[in-house]
Amino acid sequence: MKRKWWIGLAVAVVLISIGLGFAGNYFYDVAVAINQKDFIEAADVDGDYDPKDPWMEEKRWYDEVDREKLSIESADGLKLSGVYVEGEPSSKKVAILAHGYAGSLEQMAPYVKLYHDMGFNVLIPDARGHGTSEGDYIGFGWHERKDYLQWIQLMIDKVGQDAELALFGISMGGATVMNVSGEELPLNVKVIVEDCGYSSVNGELAYQLKDMYNLPEFPLIPVTSLVTKVRSDYWFGEADTVEQIKKNTVPMLFIHGAEDKFVPTEMVYDVYEANPSPKELYIALNADHADSYEENKEEYQQKVQDFVLNYIPN
Repeated sequence: MKRKWWIGLAVAVVLISIGLGFAGNYFYDVAVAINQKDFIEAADVDGDYDPKDPWMEEKRWYDEVDREKLSIESADGLKLSGVYVEGEPSSKKVAILAHGYAGSLEQMAPYVKLYHDMGFNVLIPDARGHGTSEGDYIGFGWHERKDYLQWIQLMIDKVGQDAELALFGISMGGATVMNVSGEELPLNVKVIVEDCGYSSVNGELAYQLKDMYNLPEFPLIPVTSLVTKVRSDYWFGEADTVEQIKKNTVPMLFIHGAEDKFVPTEMVYDVYEANPSPKELYIALNADHADSYEENKEEYQQKVQDFVLNYIPN
């Protein structure tokens, strides 16, 4: 009788393990693997101009401005691509932008123009696995932080040792620049602006699992994290932006939409409070995820200009 009990237990453990393995790989494919993300609203990047598009002017400007293609090779051998938009020829100011989850540099036109109008040269990389960059998984801003250290060095080499750099990121890009802030940065990096980044990958994925599937964090998040470690060489728990930002010394502006339902607004308070450097918090009224600029255009521009130009003046 006892033997049958142990056999039954062993069979149950094996079946549960197989089921969790399938679930972990399924959610890896949903969240981490590079594929069509149907739950993400696709941006219009086809070059058509809709008169109702609030960014029509910025997109038209971006399509017409001269752009230089640049690339780097990541530490793990990926060719990563970017576009460089020159400002004033003698300018030593460079803004390095980071786009969001499942996006690309082509969606950053409004922010390119915002920084270009402030007198910056602007670099817009495609994150690994996005746009024209190589890669088959999304690093949620964790592996990307190391890529951005290389982009930073490339800009110093290109513009000169007296380059003055601003980092800006939106959504996953916001998490990316916050994660970069916890690394050893050259003194050329003078200011960082993050817009609607999440405070941790575990927290964001747990929130989405509940919101999209009405499922609890345990055991699916730990299992999917294990699958991610096997398939993409990082644990979700490593990508803890709060812990990274505790090491930051660069002045940072934190922006978040008051009505954000994708990266919940309360996450910005976690990173803001953890940050020890000079800082400012801007909660944009009536704004959902990544909509703060669109919903509050003049105020957003003024907040960004005032903060950035305080540390990199014209």
